[in-house]
Amino acid sequence: MYKIYSVKDMFKMPPASFGDDLEKVALEELSRRYESTVDKDMGILITVFNVRNVGEGMIYPNDPSTHHDVEFDVLVYVPQVEEVVAGEVSELAEFGAFVKIGPIDGLVHVSQITNEFLNFDRKIPAFTSRRSNLSLKKGDFVYAKISTVSLKGTIKDSKIALTMRPEGLGKLEWADIKMGQAKRPIRKGGSARRKER
Repeated sequence: MYKIYSVKDMFKMPPASFGDDLEKVALEELSRRYESTVDKDMGILITVFNVRNVGEGMIYPNDPSTHHDVEFDVLVYVPQVEEVVAGEVSELAEFGAFVKIGPIDGLVHVSQITNEFLNFDRKIPAFTSRRSNLSLKKGDFVYAKISTVSLKGTIKDSKIALTMRPEGLGKLEWADIKMGQAKRPIRKGGSARRKER
């Protein structure tokens, strides 16, 4: 889920930027500090925008920079358990698939890709199912559901587990493949056939 927060903070304007546009310098400094970071209360900070109300600068002893109060908005991504997300498969490994969801990759463990048994082909690379010809490879667009979220101090250290096993998730064409199998005629005959009297 994406959210927008309004934030009040202070930024430092170095002497080299004196004479430059205050809001432009503020945006550059705040973007460098906030973007691609994780805040335990807000979520994953994606971008800073709408810088406003830049205060007059204050000077502190032994610091040639000016310090300004400022207000700005941040766009954040807040992954939530049970949320259905859409993304592209960014990488495959024997243990599962990484899916890019917003600013972070989530992991779909091989056991959570589908209810069918999958083989991992290193040459392609891809996961494939013999039973219904399902396949998953890098670049595929999929739907998944968030199972667990563990946000740490950085995006790199944060972990999101995904599942694609519930009906309707995974690749869009999987639904067509599964529906096609469901419509196959049931073969009659064999030992289970009952004779009417």
